[in-house]
Amino acid sequence: MLVQTLKSLFGRDLARLKHEISLYKDESRIWYIEKEIANSAGNLCLHLIGNLNTYIGAELGKTAYVRYRELEFSRKDVPKHELIRMVEETDAVVQKTLDTVTSEQLDEEYPMLVFEEKTTTGYLLVHLTTHLTYHLGQINYHRRLLDN
Repeated sequence: MLVQTLKSLFGRDLARLKHEISLYKDESRIWYIEKEIANSAGNLCLHLIGNLNTYIGAELGKTAYVRYRELEFSRKDVPKHELIRMVEETDAVVQKTLDTVTSEQLDEEYPMLVFEEKTTTGYLLVHLTTHLTYHLGQINYHRRLLDN
């Protein structure tokens, strides 16, 4: 049951992420930062892509993804259509990987130390959904405040 819920939430919110990025009227504003806004929508999008491809794709799905976290925050001017394609590819990896996760796995220790203490795979997956929605909200506000 939890796996299906997670698939639904990731699918919904990655679709929302694509939509938010697509709504930018001025593509250059995706990369804009101002005053106390430390991260652009583009960098937050790259961060979410890296995060999900690492913790779900590479670790659980055994993909060959290699994360370059510093580039998630320093890379600029990725075209809007490329960001959208990357989100679509990430969604496909997340959905395919979650199709293989069993209920038993959710209660097992997640194979990688992510926080100060070990967690279960289920805990980490729920955390990743909330992490996605947190940054999705930031992107929404970024767009509405700075793409006018």
